[in-house]
Amino acid sequence: MEFKLTEEQRMLKDSARALAAREIEPVLAAHDRDRPLPKAAMLRIFRALRELGVLAPRIPESAGGSGMSYLHYGLMMEELPTPVCLAVMAHEVTATRIHLGADGEQRRRLLPPLLDGSRIACSGISEPNVGSDPRAIETRARPDGEFLVIDGTKLWITNGSVSDTIVAVARLENGKQEQRQITRIVVERDVSPYAAREVETIGLRQGHLSEVVFADCRVPRANLLGEPGDAHQSLTLTWLANRPLVGLMAVGLAQRALDASVAYAKLRVQFGGPIGGRQLVQEMLSEMATRIEASRLLCLRALSLLDDGVRSNKEASMAKAFATENCLTALHLAMQVHGASGLTRELGIERMFRDARMLTIPDGTTQIQHLIVGRELTGLSAFAG
Repeated sequence: MEFKLTEEQRMLKDSARALAAREIEPVLAAHDRDRPLPKAAMLRIFRALRELGVLAPRIPESAGGSGMSYLHYGLMMEELPTPVCLAVMAHEVTATRIHLGADGEQRRRLLPPLLDGSRIACSGISEPNVGSDPRAIETRARPDGEFLVIDGTKLWITNGSVSDTIVAVARLENGKQEQRQITRIVVERDVSPYAAREVETIGLRQGHLSEVVFADCRVPRANLLGEPGDAHQSLTLTWLANRPLVGLMAVGLAQRALDASVAYAKLRVQFGGPIGGRQLVQEMLSEMATRIEASRLLCLRALSLLDDGVRSNKEASMAKAFATENCLTALHLAMQVHGASGLTRELGIERMFRDARMLTIPDGTTQIQHLIVGRELTGLSAFAG
């Protein structure tokens, strides 16, 4: 059992932190913090991130990816700004899903522009009436000669409005087998146009959370991935890593809030001395630090298990639920440490609080994670159906 980073791992974190400060933070700061980034800015960020290997960490080097371990990927994600983390993960997991379900010709045709960051990708799974149960998908794809015609609406799609490529999950109409034919289709926007609009949310406002609408969208049959009916298994396997990765995004956000709180507590003077010397302020800082460290260890353990080939359903869900909820608590405490200043928009703590609130929802809500953990502990599923 080893609890310290290797020299290589420290270098990875340092590289990610330095690149974020040099290439990403200036782009974010140059644009309105309350508006989605222009696509040109997103592409600039993606180009910068190529050198870290995070545009295709789960794809082997032999296929054009970086073949990174889950643990190393997570260590770097903790260092990147939160809106960028979610955009990158939505992009790279989509590329991974294409890689896993594609044949050789599809990989050669579809993956290169995603791997080099010249096109932005996303996955279209959730719908207005479909969230944590992808088996209830309502979007339909009907065969029409050499095409599939897609009709349906996807909601809560990260990168949707700026995407060039979307892997849409739909029911492939196929007579009596329809109910089992949930499948994945790669939709290229310049070939098969689809509509998208931004959805305004409480936090992560420089990101792109979107509604995507397919209306009589004609997609070449050659873009059908895998076998009809295998979508649920593919999605579940990629979600396992996503959950501790989202947890580490939360850890990074909470750590930045703690660092700001410690610095402020040393400088802010009340009653003749810095507030950092007061017992109740130290209690809040201690509470933040403890929750952050515990969250980090849970997330890294879940990723390490995946690297070892363990299908860590329980550990991944524990990590995501614990880290995101504790991030929200840490940001609440950070606002208390900063007092009235923590409520101002100028300081940025309130923006971090809003971002933290967002992280408890994607890739399964906290409550869904608890149901997964409960199922793994008891062998009894609380999910209906």
